[in-house]
Amino acid sequence: MPANALIFLGAPGAGKGTQAREVATHFGIPQISTGDILRDAVKKQTPLGMAAKAKMEAGALVPDEVVCGIVEERIGEPDCQKGFILDGFPRTIAQAQFVDRVLQAKGRGRPQVLDIEVDEDLLLKRLTGRRTCSVCGEIYNVHFSPPKVEGICDKDGGKLLYRADDNEATIRQRLEAYHRQTSPLIEYYRAQGVLHEVDGNKDPETIAKGLLEFLSQA
Repeated sequence: MPANALIFLGAPGAGKGTQAREVATHFGIPQISTGDILRDAVKKQTPLGMAAKAKMEAGALVPDEVVCGIVEERIGEPDCQKGFILDGFPRTIAQAQFVDRVLQAKGRGRPQVLDIEVDEDLLLKRLTGRRTCSVCGEIYNVHFSPPKVEGICDKDGGKLLYRADDNEATIRQRLEAYHRQTSPLIEYYRAQGVLHEVDGNKDPETIAKGLLEFLSQA
């Protein structure tokens, strides 16, 4: 894995979080989620964390300079020296250019970008069919991995819950917003020659195997 930084792109339901965890475990590098590091910075009461907290409590978006600053702090930590995965960041061209500048300043080269592409019909089935156990958090899908008894967790008999925002109309809006926001980012990385497109229509184990083979040979 010669690239010091890996960036995972993918629409909601594409499985980028799952694949990022597989890659992180295999190569022994951290998976960095902006949500997680924002919460951690708030918990530690760092200056940037407190700036983010003020915005979040006011119901406002955390500005780019704060998010970027927190990301820069995180990738400067010792566990990122061998490499790291950015999951959910960057989301805009400005953020992508920021990552490029930070990597260049640290002498760490260009990132490798993995774009997990999934057909929209399959994404809809994955998201609208999702059910979560109210007790243990186990996730099922009524289309692909249903429980043995409808509405009941196989493990502990807990009730399976359906998220209110997992309805088709809301999901289509989320997908439209993702494609509108991310399409320029995909073209940005394609032009740099660092984009690798992944067929996300396959089962997770097959995708993971192909990704690890690609990254081991890259």
